[in-house]
Amino acid sequence: MANLYPLAAPLLARIDPERAHGLTLAALRLGLAAGRPPRPRPQLEGAAFGRRFANPLGLAAGFDKDARAVVPLLRAGFGFVEVGTVTPRPQAGQPRPRLYRLPEDGAAINRMGFNSAGMAAVAARLAGREDGGPLGVNIGPNRGAGDPVADYVVCFRRLGPLADYVAINVSSPNTPGLRRLQEAARLGPLLARLAREREALDRRPALLLKLSPDLEPGAALEAARLAAGEGFDGLIVSNTSLQRPAGLAGRHRHQAGGLSGRPLFAISTPLLRALWRAEGQRLILVGAGGIDSAQAAYGKIRAGATLLQLYTALAFHGPALVENILDGLQALLARDGYRTLAEAVGADA
Repeated sequence: MANLYPLAAPLLARIDPERAHGLTLAALRLGLAAGRPPRPRPQLEGAAFGRRFANPLGLAAGFDKDARAVVPLLRAGFGFVEVGTVTPRPQAGQPRPRLYRLPEDGAAINRMGFNSAGMAAVAARLAGREDGGPLGVNIGPNRGAGDPVADYVVCFRRLGPLADYVAINVSSPNTPGLRRLQEAARLGPLLARLAREREALDRRPALLLKLSPDLEPGAALEAARLAAGEGFDGLIVSNTSLQRPAGLAGRHRHQAGGLSGRPLFAISTPLLRALWRAEGQRLILVGAGGIDSAQAAYGKIRAGATLLQLYTALAFHGPALVENILDGLQALLARDGYRTLAEAVGADA
């Protein structure tokens, strides 16, 4: 079916961003936003978590929270898709408005607060899906959970067997108290419990930890060490930030919530580089934050990322961005004499 996104883009940019997001998801489900089928790019192929990835560019959690459009998104050219954050029970999240565009900055601020249809609804959708490519599920606790560890465990038991990897979200800035779970004294027991839970599953997904870019370097390195020590497979670096870099021009720059998009590149990439130096031999790193071009994607790879994720840039550039980044990555690898993407991982670290 023809791709109607270029015609709809001016309208989407003028309406409430959360409503625009919902309309985009609906169009994907109906096949109205489909572009050309992705073409093979052997130079960008790779393997991680026991799966083959046609390319390293994935869709970050937050876009398809409730697994409504996994197959169309994989067919749009992404190498993998991550759904969520999924909570055990359905919850509405924060009051609206809670999502703000900063177009002058190529950025957004959100305080969604884990709005989720709940794990039962997501499990029902994933149980019958076609295996069109690697799938990750991002999980978190319900707001006000008396025992957050129990929430992670019940979500992991239900959704882990349906995913290639499960991302443990302890780093969203929009759920009160959540980021305290990154403290070593709390994080260690949580990771150990989830590692034990995985051993009890017949189909065992990879385990990834998603970190905040606002962690002090020592705390981030300690979190990575704990993850590696418990047999986790990777880190996602990073979630959104509470920082507001100098120079932000968007009128919503003072809104509360997590900052994503282009300004996050300079915040998250040094952390990615440091984590690759420390744990790159034991953990696969997923670079997220500020990827809106082939150059930014290549910068993440050279800083230590084996896989990549984007989300915010899609709101400004549309689905054609995926093909543009992949084409550009191929050209940059060839320019620098790399035969495969894996050869470039960590080149600047």
